[in-house]
Amino acid sequence: MATNTTTPTRNKRRAAGAGLTDEQNAESGFRASQKLSENTQKVLVDLIELSLQGKQAHWNVVGRNFRDTHLQLDEIIEAAREFADTVAERMRALHALPDGRSDTVAETTTLPEFPQGEIETAEVIDLITARLEAVVATCREVHDEVDDEDPTTADILHSILERLEQLAWMVSAENRKPQG
Repeated sequence: MATNTTTPTRNKRRAAGAGLTDEQNAESGFRASQKLSENTQKVLVDLIELSLQGKQAHWNVVGRNFRDTHLQLDEIIEAAREFADTVAERMRALHALPDGRSDTVAETTTLPEFPQGEIETAEVIDLITARLEAVVATCREVHDEVDDEDPTTADILHSILERLEQLAWMVSAENRKPQG
């Protein structure tokens, strides 16, 4: 006759959150300082503004090389949107609060306002190049402080810098003449 023995369980799991205090249930891990939050917020608003201004240019560009410029603007808009999402999600991972509201973006971006109306392709090239370079400048401005506190976030800035500098070079080449 077999005896019914109960094998004690080694794993004494509890249901998620069961019996834990609010403090124990809170997310933990690295938390961004106020300065890191401010620095990543600066990059975020400039990326959001770049995507919006890129769309404004995309809708209103006219003239020679229209189609190429139109398509290049789409590439810039897509990159800016993806980078903005990456930065905002990184902020949340560090318990910072990204603010992408239109009023906040308009009040805090370093990008100058984009002109209204139709704009000739050569001028759009210059305007967008200047805006790409402005976002690059913001990334470079905050980079060292970000790197001191969080090298992982600095790595994200490196990716943004690499791609935006490449886009600025490619866009600006449209209006350049060979040096000779």
